Amino acid sequence: MDFAYARVSTKQAKGRKAQHVDNQVERLEAMGIDRERIFTDDGVSGRKASRPEWDRLLSQLRRGDRLTVTSMTRIGRSLQNLLDIMTDFDRRGVDVIFLDQNIDTSTAQGRLVFHVMAALSEYEADLTRQRVLEGLEAARTRHGGALPVRGPSFTADQRKNAEELARKTDFSAARIAEMVGVSRATLYRHVDITKVRERTAPAGGTLASPDALAALHGKLSGAS
Repeated sequence: MDFAYARVSTKQAKGRKAQHVDNQVERLEAMGIDRERIFTDDGVSGRKASRPEWDRLLSQLRRGDRLTVTSMTRIGRSLQNLLDIMTDFDRRGVDVIFLDQNIDTSTAQGRLVFHVMAALSEYEADLTRQRVLEGLEAARTRHGGALPVRGPSFTADQRKNAEELARKTDFSAARIAEMVGVSRATLYRHVDITKVRERTAPAGGTLASPDALAALHGKLSGAS
């Protein structure tokens, strides 16, 4: 049985005929595929692992069926994802036709194309692994045979200064993070600003005097 799939990433793309999902549907219908067996995801990004109509199509495909799409980019989020999909279709006995690339996996030529693509993908992965290993070996050589150990992302002095700012000022977490030289996310991971203030502030709250703030600012500037 023949099925087809069409997708555009954004509904705003309807203003451009080339990216209009109906344009894909017209091409698929011209291939003799009934409209009720053409599944469309309109305004759904290809980067999403789950696409409603794509998922529904996959559940209906059976051995001996044939799926037609206008382009490889309509079904694959990446080369590896496309190869994974095609491997699954091969296992299930489903053939695929890509109109733009003129590929039909029911033919020897079409199957060859994907074998070559799979080999190139594996070759690229091997090169990446090789570059990583060479980089690690170079780092070991530069550091006397051992990889350098990354220092802490949040030092004891930074924690002390952040807690002091939390106790003595009403600065926001973002301001405190900027003053001690870390991101707000890093500050949140190491210091609970709210608890510090609840634990140390007397009723009514007392902020540092201007002189104390100036001294604290000078301390932080000296630390940087």
